[in-house]
Amino acid sequence: MTRARVPVRPHRRTRDLVRQGNDGLSDEELKRTPLYDLHVKLGAKMVPFAGYEMPVQYATGVMAEHNHTRAKAGLFDVSHMGQVILRARDPQKAALALETLVPVDVAGLAEGRQRYGFFTNEDGGIEDDLMIANRGDHLFVVVNAACKDADLARMRAALEPEVTVKLIDTRALLALQGPAAEAVLAEHYPAIRDMRFMDVETLPIAGAECWVSRSGYTGEDGFEISVPASAAEDLARALLSHEDVLPIGLGARDSLRLEAGLCLYGHDIDSVTSPVEAGLTWAIQKIRRSGGDRAGGFPGSERVLAEVTDGPARKRVGLQPDGRAPMREGVQLFAFKEADTPIGQVTSGGFGPTIGAPVAMGYVEASHAAVETELFGEVRGKRLPVKVAKLPFVTPGFKR
Repeated sequence: MTRARVPVRPHRRTRDLVRQGNDGLSDEELKRTPLYDLHVKLGAKMVPFAGYEMPVQYATGVMAEHNHTRAKAGLFDVSHMGQVILRARDPQKAALALETLVPVDVAGLAEGRQRYGFFTNEDGGIEDDLMIANRGDHLFVVVNAACKDADLARMRAALEPEVTVKLIDTRALLALQGPAAEAVLAEHYPAIRDMRFMDVETLPIAGAECWVSRSGYTGEDGFEISVPASAAEDLARALLSHEDVLPIGLGARDSLRLEAGLCLYGHDIDSVTSPVEAGLTWAIQKIRRSGGDRAGGFPGSERVLAEVTDGPARKRVGLQPDGRAPMREGVQLFAFKEADTPIGQVTSGGFGPTIGAPVAMGYVEASHAAVETELFGEVRGKRLPVKVAKLPFVTPGFKR
């Protein structure tokens, strides 16, 4: 499946994104995923992102890629993410050890299941968000590309030698997302229809041993597939050969997750933002909260658990600008048009193709966080109306 390579220009929000995590690397220093050559053959516009050359969009453009994923299925290369295995002689000890770094019930995670979590620091801020899977004799952890080195150092310092921390650099990671994703993968392995949201299994797909989770970061049903690097292109080509599947770049990945109300590390969550401020309290299970059998014990637990009980001073909210002009990251928010002091700020914003209007997320003082609260965002010197909106902007398509 070959498409002509044509010059394409990423939209402004994506141009902001690609500056994240590059640390001034030259083109010669940027890494490439196992699918780099395929991206070029498919006509992708390659940009630096988190130290890698990544596809930001293809010839069809961000809008078409976004809409196709919502309607059918999109294939994403997320091989830049860090895939890490934690292993101990007693798997339960590995789980309990990891709990010293995350406010998550890892020890109670059933085999073959996956859970969202985050590393916290001593001030209760988020150092990275991640996925944790119980694979029986080991834990499989996927971390963000820009935080990969810091996360590895954090885990090795805290967990070794009792727990072995190993970065897996011989596997690629693909995400197949959209309402047609199940049907597409079922042609390779019919029993995949029985997987529930956050199930994890080892399955043969297109001749390769794949670690498959029913998860993703678009708000749609879908799967994330870890595959040996040597088999990655064959798997990608096999999936792309289906008429319902198109390759999707970083631009549409960002607009999809924004509509789904999902945080992007370094933008909507960071080292000074607590999980409670970010609206991620649901990811802190009761057993790790005050009064639970394994309450606390993670960095910054005093602040985090106090905020769970008493509420935070500010909250992440959805934002619906009035009109067609997007409110992008950095726009300051005011309680009324003539106010002198801002009460919040936009952290992610752009146009939502699915709802046909601009959407955003940001933080506001808790007293202004109720849905339908009217605020004003300052865009190029003008105060424009915006309302606090319910998240997510689109109904999730997860298979429960």
